[in-house]
This record gives sequence, C-alpha cells and structure tokens, in this order.
Amino acid sequence: MVLEEESKAMTMRLFSQKILMIGVASVFITMCTPPDQSDVDSDYAEQARLDSVRKVRCPRIFSSAAEFYKNRDWVATVRAYDELTDLGCDRDDPQEVYLYYAIAYEYMGKYDSSEYVLLKGLSFLPDNIDMRKRLAFAYDKQGKTSLQMDELDRLSYLSPDDINIKSDLAKLYGDQDRYDDQIAVLKDLLKIQPNNEGAQSDLAQAYEKSGRDPLDVYESRFNNNPDNVSYGLDYADKLISADRPRDAIKVLKQVVDVDPSSKISLRKLAQAYDTDDRLSDAAKTFEKLFRLDPRDFRVAVKISEVYIEDEEYSSALTWADKAVTLSGEGEAYGAKGNVYYKAFQACRSNDISTDDRVVATFAYQQFDEAEKKGFSKYNRSKDWLKDNEVLFGKAQWFMMNADIKNLGYVKVSNNCYNWILEKLKKQKGW
Repeated sequence: MVLEEESKAMTMRLFSQKILMIGVASVFITMCTPPDQSDVDSDYAEQARLDSVRKVRCPRIFSSAAEFYKNRDWVATVRAYDELTDLGCDRDDPQEVYLYYAIAYEYMGKYDSSEYVLLKGLSFLPDNIDMRKRLAFAYDKQGKTSLQMDELDRLSYLSPDDINIKSDLAKLYGDQDRYDDQIAVLKDLLKIQPNNEGAQSDLAQAYEKSGRDPLDVYESRFNNNPDNVSYGLDYADKLISADRPRDAIKVLKQVVDVDPSSKISLRKLAQAYDTDDRLSDAAKTFEKLFRLDPRDFRVAVKISEVYIEDEEYSSALTWADKAVTLSGEGEAYGAKGNVYYKAFQACRSNDISTDDRVVATFAYQQFDEAEKKGFSKYNRSKDWLKDNEVLFGKAQWFMMNADIKNLGYVKVSNNCYNWILEKLKKQKGW
C-alpha cells in the first residue's frame, strides 16, 4: 500500500515538471516568434504612398511656386511653399524653398514670418550665406539690432572677402557707438581693399570718436592716395591740431603741387607758415592766393596783417591800400588803420613826438571811417588813442612853424616812419 502511494506521488511530480517545462518552452517560443507583420506593412505602405504623392506633387507645386513668384503673387507664393514644406518637398532643395519662401514674406512686409522661415531653413543648411543675408535683413526691418549685428558678424566669417557685409557691419557698429568693434571690422576691410576711400574716412572718424589718435589713419589714407587733395587737407588739419605745423607744411606743399589752383590749399599752407612763424613765406603764399582771385580784398587784408606781424609796415600799408581800393569796405579801412596803429606802438618815443601824433591821427581817422561803414573791430584801439591824448590837434598845429602852416599839412620825418608818404592836412578849427 505504501509503495503504491509513493509511486503515485512520483508520477504526479514527474507530471508537474513536464507541465512546467512545457510552460517555459511555450514562453520561450512565444518570445522568439516574429511580431505581426500587419503594422510594419502598414507603415511601409504609407511611406510608399507619401513618396508617390511627393513624386507627383512636388514638381508641380515647385513649378506653381516659381510661376507665382515670377508674377509677384506673394500670397499664392507663400501658400505654395506652405504646401511644399507640409509634403516634405523641402528636403529635395531646402535652399530654394526657404530662400524664396522668406523673400515672399518680405514683399508682404511680414518680416517676422520671413525670420521664422529662414531659421527653419538654416536648420538644414546652417552655413548658407544667402539665407543668412536675408535673415540679417529681416532683423534689420524688425529693429532687432543686436541679432542683426550677430548675424552680420557670423557672415563676415562665412564670407570673409565680402566687402558689403563688412561695410554694413561697420556702419551698424558705428551707429551703436561700438567704435572698437567698428575699427576692427574696417581694418579687416582695408586689408582686402587698401584704397577704399569710404572705409578710410570711416576709420579715421571712428578713431576720433573712440578717443584714439587718428593721425596714422589720416597719414596712411593720404599716402595711399597722394593725388587726393581732400585727404591731404584732412591730414594737414590733424597735424596742425597736433601742434605739428612743420609736418603740415610738407603735406600742404605736396597738395599745392597736385593742384596749384586750389585756393583752400594755398590758404591752409599760408596759415601753417604763419603758425610756424615763417611770416615771409606766409605772406608770399597769401600773395599767390591773391593772384588766383585779385578781387578778393579780404586776402589783401590778410596779407597786410601778416606783414604787420613781421613788422614790415611798408608792405602792410601797400596791401591795406589795395584792399581799400578794391572794396571800400569798413574792414579794409580798419586794416589800414591797424597798420598805422601798430607802427605807432612800435616806433613811438617815451615823450610822444609830433611824428608819433601824426601817425596816431592817421590810425584814428581810418578807424573812424571803418566805424562809419559798420566795422567796429578796432573801436577799442580808436578809443585808446583818444583817451591817451596822443592825437595831433589844434595845440600841436599852433606850435608848427610858419612854413608848415603855409603848406597846410604835416608830414613825418622820423626814420621809423619813412615809409609813410601820406600828409596830415590842417583840420577845420585848427
């Protein structure tokens, strides 16, 4: 009985093990069985259908988009490109799709949409220069200056020889007062085009605005363009401002050699000589200027002033007389009076002599005539002569000998005044 029960128990254990093994085997077999092919087949079928549709539709829509673009129908153009991107046709030629898609939005004035389209296109072609140029333009139209500068900066690396990109970026930096960045860009530009006059001018201005010394820039610009009178004048002005009149004279002489008929060049050269205390050279240069326009009495006045400064009173009076003859303006009479006044101050003795008084009176008469004609520059000098009682008057005439009184005039005889030929006539009331 016991043996029979043990036999049944063993049989049950064997049966259970078989069942367990069958179960494990079933699981294993199930895991290794390929999935249902229906889903995969469905995906392939859908992809094949879309490819078939694209194969037919994409060329047609591309053609329609091109036609709409040609006819400037921007709404239809955008709609066509919308459909192209929805179908995935953009993968065949992303540059054409996104570039013209964006331009159509530009013409519609929708620069934000243009920006969106271009950014999507650049996700396919990140180094595309044409699209990045349009993106910079879209930023500009939206007033997104910081993004525009970043984009132009990126473009300057992608297209390092493109002058227009560098010019636009430099201008933008200048407008934003970023002069150090502007200078760097302009220097790069001038490496490509050393004779780019616009860039040279902008660089000089950027140096000035940044507080740097622009002399090297002006020098380089003139040396690269020695026949450009304007550049020479600019460089000379900077040299004068830097208290380097001798160097300015060298530059201005070159400029005058290039264009001897340039009045402004001769004027600046004469002024540079004057600043450098080369008064004789200054006067001669002003005389050359006068020969270019012999009717300009103010040049004659200036020549007279230079000769006064050089204590060449005879020449100063000659040119002052010429100014009076040419114009009859108060300024010319004032210039003549100033010759006499400066000579009086230079030659007078401690005890004012008769000759001193005669010359002082000549000065006073000319200043008075200038004032009557509306020129009051020398009024203080005129008042000084009267207030200090240095004029020739009734009392002095009374002391003259009979011979002089019979002549009716007084002349100077002092060697310091020997260049004065004018006669002081007896005045009413003497």
